[in-house]
Amino acid sequence: MLWPSIALLAFVTLQRLSELAFARANTQRLLAEGAREYAPGHYPLIVAVHAGWLMTLWLLAIGRPIHVPLLVLFLLLQAGRIWVLRTLGPRWTTRIIVLPGAPLVTGGPYRFASHPNYLVVAGEIAVLPLVFGLWKVALLFSVLNAIVLAIRIRAENRALGAVA
Repeated sequence: MLWPSIALLAFVTLQRLSELAFARANTQRLLAEGAREYAPGHYPLIVAVHAGWLMTLWLLAIGRPIHVPLLVLFLLLQAGRIWVLRTLGPRWTTRIIVLPGAPLVTGGPYRFASHPNYLVVAGEIAVLPLVFGLWKVALLFSVLNAIVLAIRIRAENRALGAVA
């Protein structure tokens, strides 16, 4: 049966596209308020990993059976994603944008982890392919994501430390 896999992938694709629009609007507003972007050079790598992950799933997952317990785990990760987005609100972007003088966010999931969004994303990148039984895709993109996140988190920590 094709429709369950198509519906799940369409959901994730539409989610990501709407988040990009939200992030772009937030980025433009923050920059207009005097914020600064840090370390933009690695951003194309992030886009490549995420786009490659999603395209690979569209190519390989259609029509594959869905492992329901892992789907439930993926849906729990979506709750974490929403928690992060709601906590950051107008400060959430896909880039490293820092508004001088703005306090660090310490509420919501940030009470428990420095970079909860990256924990959620790492979980999603691993779990969604596993929902379809694609463990090699999960492994490959988890490794690629870990490499990009190592660069990203270092750059973000430097940027936040520069304005603290």
